[in-house]
Amino acid sequence: MSDAIKHECGISMIRLLKPLEYYKEKYGTAFYGVNKMYLMMEKQHNRGQDGAGFASIKLDMKQGERYMSRVRSAQSQPIQDIFAQINDRINTALQEKPEYVDNVALQKKHIPYIGEVLLGHVRYGTFGKNSIESVHPFLRQNNWMHRNLIVAGNFNMTNVNELFDNLVQIGQHPKEMADTVTVMEKIGHFLDDAVAKLYKQIKKEGFTKLEASPIIAERLNVAKILKKAAKNWDGGYAMSGLLGHGDSFVLRDPAGIRPVYYYKDDEVVVVASERPAIQTVFNVPFDEIKELEPGHALIVKKSGKANIKQILEPVERKACSFERIYFSRGSDKEIYKERKELGKLLFPQILESIDGDIKNTVFSYIPNTAETSFYGMVKEAQNHLNRKKEQQILSIGRKITSEELHEILEVRPRIEKVAIKDAKLRTFITQDSSRDDLVAHVYDISYGSVKKGDNLVIIDDSIVRGTTLKKSILKILDRLLPKKIVVVSSAPQIRYPDCYGIDMAKLEDFIAFRAALALHKENDSMDIVKGIYEKCLTQVNRPDKEVVNYVKEFYKPFTAKQISKKIGELLSSSEIKAEVEIIYQTVESLHEACPKNLGDWYFTGDYPTPGGNRVVNRAFINFYEGKSERAY
Repeated sequence: MSDAIKHECGISMIRLLKPLEYYKEKYGTAFYGVNKMYLMMEKQHNRGQDGAGFASIKLDMKQGERYMSRVRSAQSQPIQDIFAQINDRINTALQEKPEYVDNVALQKKHIPYIGEVLLGHVRYGTFGKNSIESVHPFLRQNNWMHRNLIVAGNFNMTNVNELFDNLVQIGQHPKEMADTVTVMEKIGHFLDDAVAKLYKQIKKEGFTKLEASPIIAERLNVAKILKKAAKNWDGGYAMSGLLGHGDSFVLRDPAGIRPVYYYKDDEVVVVASERPAIQTVFNVPFDEIKELEPGHALIVKKSGKANIKQILEPVERKACSFERIYFSRGSDKEIYKERKELGKLLFPQILESIDGDIKNTVFSYIPNTAETSFYGMVKEAQNHLNRKKEQQILSIGRKITSEELHEILEVRPRIEKVAIKDAKLRTFITQDSSRDDLVAHVYDISYGSVKKGDNLVIIDDSIVRGTTLKKSILKILDRLLPKKIVVVSSAPQIRYPDCYGIDMAKLEDFIAFRAALALHKENDSMDIVKGIYEKCLTQVNRPDKEVVNYVKEFYKPFTAKQISKKIGELLSSSEIKAEVEIIYQTVESLHEACPKNLGDWYFTGDYPTPGGNRVVNRAFINFYEGKSERAY
């Protein structure tokens, strides 16, 4: 994606189902779980590089023995940093105590981080905070083993204020209003309540306080706790948690907005945000990895018994399509196929834009994640040419000469690597003119790859803000002297803010919004804009379920092609000699390419939860009133 946006997070959970001695004997190390967690987090490092965290729980430890460990980092390479700390602790212990080396019982007793239940997290800071306090997993401590709670997730809640007020009403005093804290405290409240009730019940049955502890662990109903805690959550989430005694869970939102995959055999239960992480790290086939259904939780009891429980009533599935377009790694079997299809479905628009002149057109992509959709686009160009060649050959018939045949067969899509990302330059100079000059050199070009007068078609995953296109890419591509530059987005126009984990919060940041605003000004229809603002104001104090997304009316007067044309004008400067055209994927083609992930609210304004409509109206109010702040 040429416009960098921060997004998502990645979760990993591993539950070892055998004693640590088993892994020592079979795999040569009792640190099997720790090693696998390192690989799981590295395989999902694309989902977050602002912070990383790891937590583990040891089962069946005696009183006075440490059974929980956690390490977090907000350094520049956080995954490497936390595992360097873990390895340092392990290696120091083994060097100082040689008797630990082949004694798994002593390792478990004395060395931190080794455990049967492990949780990992990689993070992008969508709120711009990157202190260690913001890094998952979060820990809620208690002297009662069962009441200890460790939580990490890939999520964003739209109704944080409501959740915070709920906690205050039940007598809590949360330390801050962040959604991670409010979510954890909500789970913690009902966990405390469940443990207290079980304790009273077990005492009535005649058990001593000491005898009650393992019985509480056995009887604790995690599904019931999650049902109570998640009742009023509005957002997209994949929430993972560990309880001090060894129960663990992962919960997915009812619309399936955020992704969760899991795998189970007789040795492990594994959870991840992306399927290929599990495939690669545990070397298991695609078909054996399952997707957790929306509104459901995978719960693993301390005993190792794993069950899927429905926690919330599933609603219409609106799994995030941006996962397929860009966020998730393209090594997933389904995603790879879908991205190729996205490129293929764009080709008819491209062919129209270049007037069918493939012979004088160069095809390329903006590195690196658009490469797969590029393959789909080029393959469709080849298919088009093959059909055309077949018609030409058949029309000439047997009289065709060798020269004529050679001339027909010689025409093929011209593929070049035109744009090269040179470096992530630091804009340390404060003057705008100097900073713009640095940004303009983020990309370099392959000189000689395009002939003067050629069309140049270049595909990107998505065009969000258009900043990099305007200040860097278009200027540098124009140096190749093409007749026309066609920039193709494999995603539709991004028109609405996201509020479920992607850092796209302000309407005025989107080039599609700015283009529609320019059209309103040109058409003297700013009264429509004012009317939308007034309608949004009427929604402010209404319950979320009654709120209507009035921002849709902002785009209604214009076709997608009109907005795309205006985007092309806004991104072109007077110094660019080539004609510039911007082509976006249609929403219909997106759904055709990604039929299982129909979440498209950033393109259509059709939010999967009521809170989304409130957020988009607030974003419009902020824009109209000139407030540069987030809408959630």
